[in-house]
Amino acid sequence: MRKVVVSEFVSVDGVMEDPGGAEGFEFGGWTMPYWNDEIAAFKTEELTASDALLLGRVTYEGFAAAWPGRNDEAGFAEKMNTNRKYVVSSTLDKAEWQNSTVFGSNWADDLARAKQEDGRDILVFGSARLVQGLLTRGLVDELRLEVYPLVLGKGKRLFGDDSHTKLELVSQQATSTGVVLLVYRQAS
Repeated sequence: MRKVVVSEFVSVDGVMEDPGGAEGFEFGGWTMPYWNDEIAAFKTEELTASDALLLGRVTYEGFAAAWPGRNDEAGFAEKMNTNRKYVVSSTLDKAEWQNSTVFGSNWADDLARAKQEDGRDILVFGSARLVQGLLTRGLVDELRLEVYPLVLGKGKRLFGDDSHTKLELVSQQATSTGVVLLVYRQAS
């Protein structure tokens, strides 16, 4: 069975909004001063271990606008473009980005079927509301947090007010820029 792996950039106070600076958030781009080869290797490892992305509509639309025209020596862009994409949306009828499928109102059932298929990890980036729904339903097999050493004080947070999930620490690594790479499993 395939795993659902959620990977998120978060500040110490749990803000995940606009880490790259493309969304117009007041503090957008907050991850950039800390980026290094250790973080790049962590991100490449998780993408290489996957063959599908699970995204909320907003994240999907941002990625679909950004990734198709990109190239890089490491092959990250090619993997983003060729991986299967499942987009959870109640408003999209179809998704145009290569290898994309829309999961509608029965998205949890659709995901359960996708998990049963042969393949590698199903990777989730961004998509705060979707991640909260996945955690609430116990559908996250692994949670990978890249915790940045700053407090933003405001912005969209990864965990909602009604979030309650027990986690088990699998691994931890502090980078030379102070970012801590944490891997958790959802505890039973």
